[in-house]
Amino acid sequence: MNHYMPEGMLISTDKNFEYTSSKEGLEKAMRSGAILEGVATLCDHNYSLHISLPSGIKAIIPKAESVYSPSDTETKDIAILTRVGKTVAFKVIGFKTDSSGERTAILSRRAAQLECTENYISTLMPGDIIPAKVTHLESFGAFVDIGCGIISLLSIDSMSVSRISHPSARVSVNDFIYTVVKNIDERGRVFVTERELLGNWEENAALFREGETVRGIIRSVESYGVFVELRPNLAGLAEYRDDVRVGQTAAVYIKSIIPEKMKIKLIIIDADDSPVYTEPLEYFIDTSVYSHIDRWRYSPITANKIIESIFE
Repeated sequence: MNHYMPEGMLISTDKNFEYTSSKEGLEKAMRSGAILEGVATLCDHNYSLHISLPSGIKAIIPKAESVYSPSDTETKDIAILTRVGKTVAFKVIGFKTDSSGERTAILSRRAAQLECTENYISTLMPGDIIPAKVTHLESFGAFVDIGCGIISLLSIDSMSVSRISHPSARVSVNDFIYTVVKNIDERGRVFVTERELLGNWEENAALFREGETVRGIIRSVESYGVFVELRPNLAGLAEYRDDVRVGQTAAVYIKSIIPEKMKIKLIIIDADDSPVYTEPLEYFIDTSVYSHIDRWRYSPITANKIIESIFE
């Protein structure tokens, strides 16, 4: 049985090495329909991707087999060129021998993506917790691979409750993360969210105490105050200062924590332009145990304002 993982998560497995380290292994993979991975080292003049395998056997993904498109539109050249230097998923679909007797394995990334779509992507439901790999960033969000190179959008407002100006404040290219399926449109495109895994207000606020001085990151400077992020899903408000800027690291004194108003009042002790140290994201849901959530409430029960996500 194939496991439909983001590209890069299979290449170091024993199964992948077993199949790709010999001619016999590749033949077995073709018979069994195994999805494997290798690194694309070259795109030739025909836009065929050349894949490096431990066996040393020549292997290519022809242009027509490089990407699966539900609408069967022609693959854009840039979609192939950007695979060079990266790990790609594929299935072995055949072999050919040239006049000199050299044997070439013919691979298909398209076939791997088609199977992934039919057996995995099409079964996803809003609320499902799934692994993803960040492929590139834009100002409006991060594009993530949710299986065999199939891309989903993680919008910037779904990355955390605390607002950020750019996705790079949360993730970097090649990060492996967990996401929640937010919705699926009429074209079958999957959109994901991450903030529901980063803890509610009470869970995050419980990590702090009144009277403590802690580190934060200035995320917004408004006329009525300065928002300082204490954790991705938790920010506090300090009085306005004209000598601080978005992105600065700040030492802040916690003046008060008010659950019913979801407010943390802060006093900025100091702020500077020293490099921002970003801790690895901490998930408050055990992704090894839970694979689905129906509802997530951020706000405390005592709060007048309700912030929640309902997946249906």
